[in-house]
Amino acid sequence: MENNELPADVALMWRLRETPRRGPKPSLTLDDIVAAAIAIADEDGDLGAVSMARVAERLGNSTMALYRHVKSKDDLFVLMSDAALERPEPLPDGVDWRTGLTFWANGVLTAIRKHRWYAKVPISGPPAGPNNLAWFDLALSALEDTGLAEEAKVGVVMGLITYVQGEVRVAFDLAAGFDENPAAFQQYGAILARVVDPRVYPSVAKVIAAGVFAMDTSFEEDSDADFAFGLQIYLDGVAAFIDRVGVKGG
Repeated sequence: MENNELPADVALMWRLRETPRRGPKPSLTLDDIVAAAIAIADEDGDLGAVSMARVAERLGNSTMALYRHVKSKDDLFVLMSDAALERPEPLPDGVDWRTGLTFWANGVLTAIRKHRWYAKVPISGPPAGPNNLAWFDLALSALEDTGLAEEAKVGVVMGLITYVQGEVRVAFDLAAGFDENPAAFQQYGAILARVVDPRVYPSVAKVIAAGVFAMDTSFEEDSDADFAFGLQIYLDGVAAFIDRVGVKGG
């Protein structure tokens, strides 16, 4: 790649990759291909269900016709990961940085939950596609009045992205486990109580005795509560950081 040349995946997401001009006009577009691939993944709830052959069949085209637009399945996954997020809603007017980032994080969670396969998309670099950058820009804008340096804003947002992505991926994996064997979750506390010796695991024993592992709500409600709790803990840290560096806002 020359210095002035865009990386192939970036050019593809921004629709800057040239398509071959020989032959008849293509009967489908890159957007058609991506939409079909997302539909297949949504129906199966599995990124592994997507193949070039299956997408071609969905579109009524040959597999070779797809390769006119997308060189590989990995390229298709890159496009899907950006298109599936869609564009974010703007921040509510007049909110402080904490409310803004809470709004942003919940928006990302809602967007990803529409596509359970999203958590299986490999993360190979920072946000670079138009939709991912729109979310990145929105989060940065929430910190506009904090007085933080631009580098610090990026650090805060990247840390928040790490938290949200990590929580979503763990929650999706646990949800799959719960669907397969709900009793393992519902009886978790009782099972541990039978094997945990308070003399060996005193802190775990206190948690069990406090009923922390008792499931008295649905799995989804527990997951939502865990996400909200962790988010506020992270934002508490951001607030302390803002106070420590001596700037105002939020």
